[in-house]
Amino acid sequence: MAKRAKMAKFKIKRIYEPAADDDGLRVLVDRLWPRGIAKQKAHIDQWLKDVAPSHALRRRFHDKSAEWTKFVSAYGRELKQDPARGAAAGLREQLRHGPVTLLYASRNETHNNAVALKYWLERRKSKPGQKTR
Repeated sequence: MAKRAKMAKFKIKRIYEPAADDDGLRVLVDRLWPRGIAKQKAHIDQWLKDVAPSHALRRRFHDKSAEWTKFVSAYGRELKQDPARGAAAGLREQLRHGPVTLLYASRNETHNNAVALKYWLERRKSKPGQKTR
């Protein structure tokens, strides 16, 4: 039986953690630059503001982890609109070349936009040639 090729995966990591060799493409997915970190020290390959939650959505749900499911739902609706839709498609395309690490600055490691984005991207993986909605 032939072995299946191992598919690259999305990872998430706080921007303040050191870069690692297995991070692959490091993409900052926050709309604002993280406090206290120099661009040279961040070791990011791409800053993708277009895939970050809007300022209004971010402010509405900031520090309200009790409303996590509402945030995930609202953020998912934003990700279906341009320019976020195109940026998300670009992230999925990058998986063909290796792992992609979604970087975020939030102190909350379980309820942040990178976690929501990873979940959304993984639920919408498409086969080659298949359009995503």
